[in-house]
Amino acid sequence: MREQGVIRRRRWPFAAAALVALLVPVLVSATGTAASVARQPKTQQAWPPPIKPLFTHPLRGEGVWRRTAPPHHGDPRVLRTFFRTNPADPSVIAYVAWFDRKLTSIAFYPGLSEPPNAAVRGPAMVPHGQRWRLLAAFNSGFTYAYNGNGSSINGRENEPLKPGLATLVAYKDGGLAILKWNGGPDAGDKVAWARQSLPPIIWNGKINPDLNDGLDWGEAYPPGGSPYVWRTGVGLDRHGNLMFVVASSQTVETLARVLKHAGAVRAMQFDINAFWHTLITYAHTKHGLVPTMVEPQANHTAYRYLTPDDRDFFAVYRRLPGKFTVPFK
Repeated sequence: MREQGVIRRRRWPFAAAALVALLVPVLVSATGTAASVARQPKTQQAWPPPIKPLFTHPLRGEGVWRRTAPPHHGDPRVLRTFFRTNPADPSVIAYVAWFDRKLTSIAFYPGLSEPPNAAVRGPAMVPHGQRWRLLAAFNSGFTYAYNGNGSSINGRENEPLKPGLATLVAYKDGGLAILKWNGGPDAGDKVAWARQSLPPIIWNGKINPDLNDGLDWGEAYPPGGSPYVWRTGVGLDRHGNLMFVVASSQTVETLARVLKHAGAVRAMQFDINAFWHTLITYAHTKHGLVPTMVEPQANHTAYRYLTPDDRDFFAVYRRLPGKFTVPFK
């Protein structure tokens, strides 16, 4: 039965809820930040509003944003939080990262095999020359073979952009957009990169009414099994800041509701299933770069994207002055 945008499934006993209450603070504090809950400064205008918990009794830190990197003149570059998405199942958690559009630059990189015809393949990992300003990294979208999801980088086409698909675009002036692509196969000279992944799941604040459990929205693994799997997505809030969400036990429709609840007004689904989801933040310490996997991920370590990887991905950097193009060195 659907109620308030969530799908009610089995009810968990009190012991399960208690176990989640014990474990989640450990997970959310293992990010290189202080273990105590980071309180949002009352005078800090750059912070997004807290995400309202769906449970009457929130867990410690639930929905509260915390920094994952040193601030810039008091403003956060990258924030993260978590919240439970289904009142019928308190073990289901969404992990959310938020990136300040004025203080970060987001780069799109090919992997070793995806996109299949990359104009510039590059190192298939975060370039060594850019790691000094690396803040976060996360997985990309559905493959080109799945639905003709095109992409381009620095004015060069990898695979042709397909009309009608949701397209995450970074402009050379630093702006970001999620578009329903209606141009030609090439993104144009004002675009630093473009990456498509199926049709939009949220458009101008409204959830796509065509979302369903069919193969048009991704094949859950194992085939023929439950559509409730790990899913990822990106969205833009009303100020144009990008957010990335990764959550277990989601359909494409519940993922859209999670992104909308987190503040997205436009959104698109990225990769799905347990093997592919990845959200990593980075701390710069006297011992060097320290990566932290934000969500539970048994198939990869936090050093994914610091070593060559088969799939394309995104890296979040401290923003530098001037026009932005994707750096490969």
